[in-house]
Parts: sequence; structure tokens; C-alpha cells
Amino acid sequence: MKIFKTFINYCKACYEELAHKTTWPTYKELTQSAVVVLSASLIIAIVVWLMDVAFKAVMSSVYPN
Repeated sequence: MKIFKTFINYCKACYEELAHKTTWPTYKELTQSAVVVLSASLIIAIVVWLMDVAFKAVMSSVYPN
């Protein structure tokens, strides 16, 4: 029974934290963060693609068909 009571107290504490002590981002902050993540993902994808093309060119010259 003590475990059940401890679990209930934990759930209440979690709700209290999320509902009253957490600062949620504004729509503008969320949009800016999404743009940063999207831009970084795109840049990383382009860099990986360029590395793949370069590696393919090097391997084609080392191991011709």
C-alpha cells in the first residue's frame, strides 16, 4: 500500500511541476527553434551528401569497374 501512495504522490508532484512551475515557449520562440533545427538538418544533409559524392568519386578511381 505504501508503494501505491508513493506513486500517487509522485504523479501529483509531476502534475504540479508541469502545470505551475514549467515555463513553456511562446509561439514565436517555438517557430524560431524549428527554423534553426530545420536549417541545421538541411546543412548536415548537404554535407553528408557531398561527402558521399566525394567518397564515391575516390572509390570509383581506386576500384574501376
